[in-house]
Amino acid sequence: MQSSQRVPQDLVAIFHASFHPTKGSLIDWSLRASDDLDLTNVEFSCLPSGLHLVEEDVVYFSKDSHQGVCVFRRRKTTEHGHRGFRLSSLGILLAKSARPRPWRHVAALKDLVHRIYSVLEDRGVLEPREEDWEPARAFFEQRKVRRVDLAGAGDWNGWSHEFDGPSSDLHSIHPTMHLPHLLRILGPSSLTLYKHIFGRRRILIFTLPPVEASCILCQVAADMCLDSQVDSDVDTEGDRPGRLRGRCREGVKVLGMVTLNDLDKLHQESQTGRGWIACTTDAIFLEKPSYYDLIIDLTTSTPSKATRPTFYVSRPNQPSSSKGPSHRLSPIRFTWSDVKLWNEIDRLLEIDAADRDPIHHHACCAPGSHSGAEGVNSKAPGKLPPAWTDVWRIYEDVCLVCAGLWLGAWRNNSTMSYSTVGQEGSSAPSNWGSVRLEGDDDLTVSGTYVRNVGMGIEGRPASESSEGSAKKPKSMRRNSGMSLATMKDKKRKDASSSTTVPAGADDRDVLTTMALLQTFHANTRFLLSRLAAYVPSSDADAIPSSIVLTPKDILTFELGPLSSLDARFLEWLTEEYGGGVRVSVRKGWRDLVGLVLGLG
Repeated sequence: MQSSQRVPQDLVAIFHASFHPTKGSLIDWSLRASDDLDLTNVEFSCLPSGLHLVEEDVVYFSKDSHQGVCVFRRRKTTEHGHRGFRLSSLGILLAKSARPRPWRHVAALKDLVHRIYSVLEDRGVLEPREEDWEPARAFFEQRKVRRVDLAGAGDWNGWSHEFDGPSSDLHSIHPTMHLPHLLRILGPSSLTLYKHIFGRRRILIFTLPPVEASCILCQVAADMCLDSQVDSDVDTEGDRPGRLRGRCREGVKVLGMVTLNDLDKLHQESQTGRGWIACTTDAIFLEKPSYYDLIIDLTTSTPSKATRPTFYVSRPNQPSSSKGPSHRLSPIRFTWSDVKLWNEIDRLLEIDAADRDPIHHHACCAPGSHSGAEGVNSKAPGKLPPAWTDVWRIYEDVCLVCAGLWLGAWRNNSTMSYSTVGQEGSSAPSNWGSVRLEGDDDLTVSGTYVRNVGMGIEGRPASESSEGSAKKPKSMRRNSGMSLATMKDKKRKDASSSTTVPAGADDRDVLTTMALLQTFHANTRFLLSRLAAYVPSSDADAIPSSIVLTPKDILTFELGPLSSLDARFLEWLTEEYGGGVRVSVRKGWRDLVGLVLGLG
């Protein structure tokens, strides 16, 4: 009974898509909560090109305003015209909500697919009969929408509630828990992705099958700025004067898997200004840069190529009389202004790695484990290239050192600091150039430790009291963060008495993910607070249509005055949070020379 009560009831459709040798992709069975729900063309997202190279996969996608997920299987057959395999996917669509969570259904959906296909294999047939869909009908009946509010299944109440609330699932890994993996895979260039997410740009990830990891990366990337982008009842910052609010009250939309059939959808989503992130297996998108602002090519990071994924930005071509493409792709990497923030992120990742048992490492963080037709971990760990052969990593290290020296030569840390490392018992240069979190959130303390209220969780300032979280009110701990004891007790109470919940790996993952989310959130708050100093308030007598920023002004944002990406980033932020005011960056030679010489 307790298990059935925890099942989310937010499904609006379940369907089965398959590939026919003469008819192509089609839906051969479906159930819908409403006859008005349109499933047209959803089969193309569930059977993207290249998926025939893998045995099984999980694909996240979207249909209109609904999020969905499907489980793909490649079944052997000797039927004529099928080339030895039958390709099919069983998928579901979720009701529209503030926080759709399709991953909560994946484990049960995999079991359902196994049950249905096992019966067919036992009979030696591929085409299911009507009675074979009975388990799918029971699955849909148990999980379909019954209440307008979805019984809280689609609410957003903050990260503490997300990881330790009623919506948390003991039997599946939350996608956001892969944030450390995303940062390790992308390296410092992940901050380029962060700026595009914060600026609500259009982002596309190009990958090879299997695609589950890329779909998860889409969700993780969108969650980096979710706290600052959503308009929810949980507001740890309060409605203080001067706080900027964006035009959109929802996070960047996660489209999941897209194909060439979705070109119209990409164009429509681009008109909303909300921003989106998607992934695809169609290489032809590399020749259509006008449909996105940033594309991440995961295919450049494989077991045979010890390199990072490649980032490209879409730039408009100069107008000319001859007909040609309107946009072109230009490679882009991280900027030197990212050094401070990346130093703090890298510190948290190193602490997490040092605290783990080398035997129980995350396989998806290994080089090349997130792409390739052979699947995850196609090569044994012992056969991976040695670390010193990673030329891209060496390039990153050199750039970080050079950037740190260059930055420290002409400016100190700003008043908005994010790290406590080196403040006590060490000299200032050891902490120079690093990003500092508010409060004492140094994770190098002995033992397993999770920061509580007053220690910087979710952007809250440090409290005056230095006492431990054991004396804090329970309501305060719920609103700000999770104590380790509370998290353990919660999981053990929710689980059955015969199930032992491991306290090590799960707690460590939550600790690292919350610390990283806090780091991004603190940086987001800082940028918006600096922007509020330049954008006139709504009650001003005369609101200018545009404002001009000098290189010296850009430094107050801890951004690079010579970086074109940072200049566009400020334009994106002003477009979203400026209330109609536009910003232009002045980068004349007089301004730059005056900046270097410290004049004016």
